[in-house]
Order: sequence, then structure tokens, then C-alpha cells
Amino acid sequence: MVEIFMNDSFIGKVFSYFKDDSPKVIVITGASAGLGRSIAREYAKLGCSIALLARGEDGLSGAKEEVEKLGGKALIKQVDVADAGKIEEIADDIEDELGPIDVWINNAMVSVFSPVNEMLAEEYKRVTEVTYLGQVYGTLAALKHMRKRNKGSIIFVGSALAYRGIPLQSAYCAAKHAIEGFYDALRAELIHDKSKIKTCMVQLPAMNTTQFELVKSRLPNKAKPMGKIYQPEVAARAIVYAAKHNRREIYVGYPTLYSILGNKIAPWLGDHVLAKEGYKGQQTELKEDPDRLNNLYAPVPGDHGSHGSFDKDASSKSTELWLSMNKNKIFIGLGVITTIGWILKKKMRQNLDLKSSEQF
Repeated sequence: MVEIFMNDSFIGKVFSYFKDDSPKVIVITGASAGLGRSIAREYAKLGCSIALLARGEDGLSGAKEEVEKLGGKALIKQVDVADAGKIEEIADDIEDELGPIDVWINNAMVSVFSPVNEMLAEEYKRVTEVTYLGQVYGTLAALKHMRKRNKGSIIFVGSALAYRGIPLQSAYCAAKHAIEGFYDALRAELIHDKSKIKTCMVQLPAMNTTQFELVKSRLPNKAKPMGKIYQPEVAARAIVYAAKHNRREIYVGYPTLYSILGNKIAPWLGDHVLAKEGYKGQQTELKEDPDRLNNLYAPVPGDHGSHGSFDKDASSKSTELWLSMNKNKIFIGLGVITTIGWILKKKMRQNLDLKSSEQF
């Protein structure tokens, strides 16, 4: 009876919310730079063992050094997430070397900034293989182990662009749309199976990451994030939170929220707004070098860190995200305040009634 009460009652849910169920073994794809690097730092602060997956040796070495300085344990696995067999093999190795995988974060991506009429078929294929199928392959590898224990958490790194395609990023937008469809199907199946494996798709806004210096681009000027820009640490905190909670989606930043909702209400309006503003809004005033190296087919040498070149324009916090992450505490607080108010009001009425009766 006690166990049933603790599992199903309000008090049981509160107890579960506050108990220590911190993950121990984390897998991050695309961990050598950008958002993946920031996620690794967040988990390192918690003392986790972290498997860092990426193609670039220099970036992986830098990420490993950061993780260990922050108190975590790092395991480097150099791999292209487009290789399904290798991803499954590496998942087996991680379990052997670090222990049961608690959290798998599908973060790796590549992209091409280009008008559709200048894109090549092989470029669409490559972006799809990494940005979409890389998340599918990672999920299959994680599920292979998590299903045995009926435990774990799989995070999909999405985007507002999973709902609203924008010009000059057709390959990336299509891949993110595909992830959304795969995720919808998977989550429904896990619910059907009464699985205890947690899932969440974290939808991101424009981020100040290294991708704008590394992805392939045919734009005349250097690419930049469009709209309000956030530091990758904001999204990293959201992802760490998402891994502990079985939320269907988390929107990072108000631009993500209004982009998704706006597209559901009036997609035709988005077409015209983006046709007018989407080209200039994704480019700086600086000319792009058409011969610069890009990471579409191979990593760009060097350790590129997590931040891009837009630090002065990027926000390090999101009020919308804070409210989303703390909504349970806010509701509990409001409930407590309302209850206290009701008790005080009732007490005041009793006192007034008592005084009235004394006068008569």
C-alpha cells in the first residue's frame, strides 16, 4: 500500500521530483564543438562519465580536457554518426568501458547555406545522413541497451526549423522536419509499450555556436544566426533538464515559441516575411571566402570550442525557458500562497463573525 501511495499519489510525485536520480553515464554526439561541447561541460560539473562522439580529433581532445578539469570522466570515440554499424559498435564499447548508458543526446549535425537551385544532390544526401539519420542511428543504438533495463533517456536536438523552414537552409530544415516525424512515432510507440524510457525533443532558437564558421556556404557574405541569438549554455541547461523529465518537447527561448505557434496559425505569412527578410537576416556585412574549409564531409582541423563569433549579440539566459523549467515549482508556490490566503481569509471571517455575535 505504501509503495502504491508513493508511486501514484501527489506526495509520491513530489518525492520522486526531489530524490537523487542523477544520471551517471552520458553519450553526446557532435561533442567536439558548439552545443555538444557546452552540454559536455554541464554534465562534467555533475561528475558524470561522458562519452564524447565526433569526427574531429582536435576538438574531442579539447572537450576531454575540459570535462576532466570540471570533475567529470571523459571517453573519446571518433566516429561519423552517418555510419550506423559503427555507432552501434561504439554504444557496446561505452557500456563495457563506462557502464550502463543513462542518457543519449543526439546532437551531431552538418548543414549547407545555399539557395535550392545551387544545391547538389549529394549535399542533400550528406546533410540527411548526418543531421537526420545520425539521430535515428543513435536512438537505435541507445534503445538496444535501454530496453533491456527499461530505463534511460534519449534527447533529440531539434529546432524551430523543425516546424518552420527558412530560405537558404533547405537541407537542414528538411532534416529537422524528418527528426520531428521520427520522434513523434517513437514516443507514441514507447507510450504504447508502457516503457519507462524518457524522451524529449528540445527545440532551439538561433545559437551562437561554431557552425556558422564551419558549415559549407555559398552565400556571398558570412552566415549568421537569424533573429535573437542565445549562447549554447542556455540550450545545454535545457537539455540536461530534459534528460531528467519526460516532457514531450521543450522550447528554448521565446523566438522558438512564437515561430512554431506563428507557423501553425499563419504559415503563409511566414512565407512572405522570410522571403523579404530571410536572406539579409542570415548574413553579416563581411564577405565570405568561397574557398574556406567546411565540415560537410570531413572535420575542419583545430579545436573550435563552443562559441561562435557573436558573443556580443548573444543572450546567456532565457526567461521563457526558466518559466518552463520551473513551472511545477511555480504552480506549487502559487498553490501554497492561495491556500495561505484562503486560510487567512477564513480566519478573518471567523473573527468578524465572533465580534458581531459579541456585540449582540
